[in-house]
Amino acid sequence: MSRRKAASVEVPLPGLARLAPTQQRSRERFERILACATEIMAEKGSEAFRMSDVVARSGVAFGSLYQYFPDKAAIIGTLAERHNAVGRDCVRRDLAAVTTARDLHPALCRIVDSYYEMFMREPVMRDIWQATQADRALQKLDADDMAVLSGLLSDAVRRIAPDMPTAALATFSALTMTLIAAAVRHAITLPPRKARQALTQFKTMLPHDLAGLT
Repeated sequence: MSRRKAASVEVPLPGLARLAPTQQRSRERFERILACATEIMAEKGSEAFRMSDVVARSGVAFGSLYQYFPDKAAIIGTLAERHNAVGRDCVRRDLAAVTTARDLHPALCRIVDSYYEMFMREPVMRDIWQATQADRALQKLDADDMAVLSGLLSDAVRRIAPDMPTAALATFSALTMTLIAAAVRHAITLPPRKARQALTQFKTMLPHDLAGLT
């Protein structure tokens, strides 16, 4: 193998696609695989769907499927990363309005609502999330996403509380984002009315100021 070819070989991260296709035909095949996997997961759940189901529905041969995705976890992980990216964009948007301490609580409430609405728009996200909790490689993707979200909150709080100790800020941000994620994931297991009631109560528990932290 030439040095040029050897340099182009990439080891896929656990829980993600082997490669991202660049040619249009390959991209279309890649997207068809993910679309079919999403449909199957929505119908069967994350535990029941198989790679053979994706082959049967997409019409993509096993060889082509494995070229992109070494296993089911890689499909789920790729879908999870896409949804995580959407969630991070929502958090950035909601935190952008934080310019004073009194802006923090409303922004956190908007994040709660945004996440819940995202789960409601894309019910398969529940199956994806359940799968990420059951697979060690996917758990890392979830943990990495939470680290990014916590960092976004830290950046927003730092704007309004520049003197907050770094350790306190990191703990506050990680706990707050973890609690928001847990509350929303609990809410999606409830009927819509009870879910809204639970989230309304949870939002009253979110911090209204930074007293005691600065």
